[in-house]
Amino acid sequence: MRQPLDATARGVYTIAATPFTEAGEIDWASVDSLADFYLRCGVDGLTVLGMMGEAPKLGDGEAEELARAFLRRVDGRVPVVVGVSSAGTANLVRLARAATEAGAAGVMIAPPTGLRTESQIVAYFDEVIAELGDIPVVYQDYPQATGAHISAQAFLRIVDAHPSVVMFKHEDCPGLRKLSQLRRSCDGGKRRYVSILVGNGGLYVPQELARGADGVMTGFAYPEMLVAVCRLFAAGRGEEAEDLYDVYLPLVRHEQQPGFGLTVRKEILRRRGAIRCAALRKPGPSLDAEDLRELEALIARLDRRRGERGGRGDERELAVA
Repeated sequence: MRQPLDATARGVYTIAATPFTEAGEIDWASVDSLADFYLRCGVDGLTVLGMMGEAPKLGDGEAEELARAFLRRVDGRVPVVVGVSSAGTANLVRLARAATEAGAAGVMIAPPTGLRTESQIVAYFDEVIAELGDIPVVYQDYPQATGAHISAQAFLRIVDAHPSVVMFKHEDCPGLRKLSQLRRSCDGGKRRYVSILVGNGGLYVPQELARGADGVMTGFAYPEMLVAVCRLFAAGRGEEAEDLYDVYLPLVRHEQQPGFGLTVRKEILRRRGAIRCAALRKPGPSLDAEDLRELEALIARLDRRRGERGGRGDERELAVA
């Protein structure tokens, strides 16, 4: 393990896509170019094998190999978190250990589908963390996908019992009130600080940052915008941050269409030169001619609005600052 993840983590931890060929094989050359692209965008960290990374479509051996490939390419330049969620605890622990041995800073875990009560969720994390030892853990709260709902109060039971839980990946929706409750509770005073990064495709980033989130963990295809927004907020320039965010909002929203948005996101990444092929591993949708024309219009609109800002390139300047 390189420098382990801790509660000081902040900024943008991009959720990495998994590049595939048209035949459905992992495109290893595009893994390298995608990692390079994210780093050029100024991200503060990387998360691989997240739900956006089509992790459930990978075999165990593929998942380990993909994590190692990203870790080799990043080579310690930013922390890398590896998603290890699995229906089987043994598979989860095996991938977590392999990832940390290869240099991952920590692992991300979502409660498995089927846990219907908070007591079941807390007991599950008690069991898993006992197996993982001191490996840093990100709790992924994404009930829209897992069906596992947890209140702020129940999550605090996990925080108090397990110092290795250092980050909360906030994706509940609506969830702003929960975010505020957790930030007030885990403020470094009455209880130890826990980093809070937010997801949901970046749809609510300005409000979440204003409520005390430390950053963003999502896969928007223009991560340099999210980097710039986070840095502007951190510098006390919230109004400027919201103005910049608004320029990209139509594409943020378009990427968040359930069951379809990842296809859009990968096509944008292809157009930006980050990957060679936009294909999802089957099953998964593809874009037809009308979808592509629609996306082209949105990208052209974004380019036009960026030009109207005077060509200042705020997001790129801040991303590499």
